[in-house]
Amino acid sequence: MTDTLLDELLSKPVGPSLPPRPADPERDFTRQIEVSGDAAEVTVRGSVDTVTEDAATAYLRAQGLDPADWTATGFRSSEWTMPGGDIGVSTRFTFARSKEAATERLDIGELLAAVETYRPWIPHALTGGDHTYVIALGDMQFGKIDGDGPAGTLQRTINCLNRAADLLELYRGRFSIGHVHLAWLGDHVEGFQSQGGANTWRTQLTLNEQIRLTRRVMLHALLTFAPLAERVTMAAVPGNHGEAVRINGKGLTRYDDSHDTESLIAVKDAADLHPEKFGHTEFYVPDTDELTVVVDCSGTTVAHAHGHQWRPGKHFDWWRGQAFNKNSAMHQADLLLAGHLHHEHVDTDGPRTFVQPPAMESESTWWRHAKGTTGAPGLMVAITKDGHTPVKEVVR
Repeated sequence: MTDTLLDELLSKPVGPSLPPRPADPERDFTRQIEVSGDAAEVTVRGSVDTVTEDAATAYLRAQGLDPADWTATGFRSSEWTMPGGDIGVSTRFTFARSKEAATERLDIGELLAAVETYRPWIPHALTGGDHTYVIALGDMQFGKIDGDGPAGTLQRTINCLNRAADLLELYRGRFSIGHVHLAWLGDHVEGFQSQGGANTWRTQLTLNEQIRLTRRVMLHALLTFAPLAERVTMAAVPGNHGEAVRINGKGLTRYDDSHDTESLIAVKDAADLHPEKFGHTEFYVPDTDELTVVVDCSGTTVAHAHGHQWRPGKHFDWWRGQAFNKNSAMHQADLLLAGHLHHEHVDTDGPRTFVQPPAMESESTWWRHAKGTTGAPGLMVAITKDGHTPVKEVVR
């Protein structure tokens, strides 16, 4: 009686499901799965006796998902006449991840096992040159349940950094590269401050675990790229998700008080303990109460910002305003790197270039519900010298 009353009071007017697109009737049996956050859809198509819920749950298992973590919530079925006169059935089963499975703590040890030292496919000794190889990345939002979650975002970030290391050797066939620069553009943690803490339930890792992943990914990048150039620099800027303290939804500490930048400072502290190995590496974060930092890269002044300081499409308006202040480092900037908006965007205004890499997370479920699109995650690499950035490439 109690469960019936509970179900009745918790019921909601769910919109009708659209029928699946017509399948190819020439195929006798197909299976398809789509997983997004805590929802899954499995479409099974074939003869009447093969299209069952057991076939759908078996496909969940085949894709590495534990059926015990998922509950069937409904199905939609249609029939057609197959070649030979037999009846074919196409059924789309919907599943919801159980609350216990969605909120259980991830094994941080298993995640950290993905962060290991990588050796590029053509190991290279310290090399001089007059160009800089820039790697720009951000918006991992480690801890967030959306898309493929923390494990997927972590593995993608490591894989992209490793591919960027391999690409460095290929670009050396075209450019003399003596400087490698890594730009960490903020929102590396999901945190619990954004949206007034409304994302807490959808965040699977503790704050310390999120910071630990960020720090060790940065350390992985240092260990990977330090042997590959005679000068290696890393810069980090604060993102809105990485803000350390908010009360009543407002930041009350300094603008530079950020988990995004503190993670890089911790890596610098570790590197300082090994000057014989990392003496040629440099680390930069914004000055006290600042949000941007600039680094000289082979004669190009590279500025870094998270991107939450301007509205979409207004990056050059913001840049012009900053450059009007002759005491601002933005007055000298040639290249601006920024994150925040989660999609690739390259723009130029005269000699100045704006580069916004995609997010590293696979999607924002809120954005997908609002706009219908998922992410196209990755990082960006670029070659720069003397204010010119002729090469810009997305690495996925």
